This record gives sequence, C-alpha cells and structure tokens, in this order.
Amino acid sequence: MTHKAKSLTLPACILLAMVLLVTTSVEGKEKVTYRLKWLRNVSVIGALYAETHHLFEKAGLDVEVKAGGPERDAIREIEMGYADFGVASADQVLRARAKGSPVVVIAQLFQVNPLQWMYRPEEMQIDNLADLKGKIIGITFGGNDETIMRTSLAKAGLSKSDVTLFSVRYDYTPFYRRQVQLWPVYRNAQGPIIAAHLDKAQEKTSFFNPAEFGVKFVSNSVVTKSQTLEENPELVKRFLTALLTGWQQALSLENQEEAIKILLQYETNTPHSILEEQLKITRELIHPTTNLAIGMIDEPGWEQTERIMQAQKLLPMEGVDFKTLLQPVDGVNEIYR
Repeated sequence: MTHKAKSLTLPACILLAMVLLVTTSVEGKEKVTYRLKWLRNVSVIGALYAETHHLFEKAGLDVEVKAGGPERDAIREIEMGYADFGVASADQVLRARAKGSPVVVIAQLFQVNPLQWMYRPEEMQIDNLADLKGKIIGITFGGNDETIMRTSLAKAGLSKSDVTLFSVRYDYTPFYRRQVQLWPVYRNAQGPIIAAHLDKAQEKTSFFNPAEFGVKFVSNSVVTKSQTLEENPELVKRFLTALLTGWQQALSLENQEEAIKILLQYETNTPHSILEEQLKITRELIHPTTNLAIGMIDEPGWEQTERIMQAQKLLPMEGVDFKTLLQPVDGVNEIYR
C-alpha cells in the first residue's frame, strides 16, 4: 500500500468510528417529543438553547423539539400520544381539563403574561382601567386577548358600548395609521419591533399590562400527561431540569450573544439590537424577581385565570381541581404562593 493510499484510508476509518459513536449515543437515549406552542423565536429561547447546547442529551434524552403554530395543539398531541411534553396557555389547559383531559402542568414559563396592548402615550394616559373608556381597542375575537380585555372593561364597570372593539389581524397598518389606539402584541416579540418602527417616525410607545391593574391571566406553561408523570417521574424530572437549565442559561447576561446567535438562525431579518431588546424583556417576563425560580407555578394566578374565564362563560362554574392539575416536580420547581 502506498503512502497516498494510507492517507485516504485513515480518515475513512475515523469517520466510520465517529458515525458509529453518534449512532450508539442516540440509540442509548430515551426518545422524547416536545411540541412548542408557537414558532421558533425568543419566546422559546430556553428550549432552543437546551437543544443547541445538548442539555437534553446530557440528561440521557433524545428530544425532538417541534415548532408550534395556529394549526398545532400540544395538548391534543399529548392526549393522542404524538408528543410527550408540550407548551400550552392557561386557557387551553383549563378548557381541556374541563372536558376531562389528563393533562397536567409541571412548570410555568412566563410569570408575567407577554400579551399586552401597545399605545401612543401622547394620545392617552392609562392610570386606571376607567381610562379605557372611549378608546378604540384592538382584539382578536375568540382569542384570550378578548377574554382579558373584556375582563378589564368589566372590572372598570365599562360596557361594550363604552369602547370600540376592532378586530385585528397580523397586519399592523390600522395601528400605524392611528385607526386603532390600543393594539395587542406580545411584549417581548412584536413589541420591540413595532416600537423601533415607530421610533423612526419619532413616535413614542407605551404598553398596557392588565396584570398591573389586577387582571392576572396566566400564559404559557409546560404540560404533560398525568400518566407520564405517574409512571415515569424520573423521565419528567430529567426533561424538565434540562429545559429549565436551558432557560436559565439562555437568559443569563453572560450568554446573551450565544442566545442571539441561536435566534439569528430563525430570525434572519431581525437586527441584533432588536433581538437584544427582545431577550431583555423576555428575561423580565420569565424571571421578574430573584426570589422566583424559573418555572415556578403561580397557583393564585391560575385560580384568577379560572375565575376570569368563568365570568366570561368560557368555563363551567364547578371549577378545576388545582391540586391534581398543577404538579410541580420535586427538586425542580415548586408552587409559588
């Protein structure tokens, strides 16, 4: 064999060994499917970080992180066995439980609901809910933003004739043209993008957060099936530990550039400065105070969310058993009271 032949053969052997090693590694890990609620963006950066930095693999898991969207229902997929874990909003969870679903909540991602309303402070000042009177307010009819806004109006003693509700879509033109005064956005996602657009036109922006006025509506949480938790608690613990570690590391200031690098794979047209602002706001929504661990479950918030939905006739009055619904994983998170 010539020297040239040896130089060609050796890399091939090394390559084969590497392939066998990777195959063995993957085959030796438990396969898990995690369905996100929405697309891959800043609102799921914790899962993306855990995926990219192999935190799931280090926990002995082969996790397939699947993007969500309007046609995807994580709870339904969990019920049918197509997913092991998923992300769902509180209203989705409560509706499912009211219909007998075995879904349980093992972690709450957002401590502050990112769904808020953007407005121009030069046009109005919202010091109390009564200040909504006479305003043109954008809502998604049938969405939880409609539920939250109608509850805010009811709390202020305002009827539907006291405001004008405007049906919104993905086109923000009515807000840009000042046809609508308050526009629903995800504070950490679209909020910074629209604010930057208006800033170029030398327009200021503010955000109406109903929670600041006593209307607390829980947002996205991690869910699984009660059977999974009962029969394989160690699997649940390993998955959740890796996921929440991903969130902790992704939101750390020292890892900010790495988190932005990951986001740029999916947000290719979003400027670095916007991604930096999105991460900053997400940090404030996920981990608003140091005494709250990432993933902690706000039971009073869940109870208020249920009352809000019952008042809007979206849930039966008999209520949900929160002791069986909210299942913080021992050693990972705990109920926040």
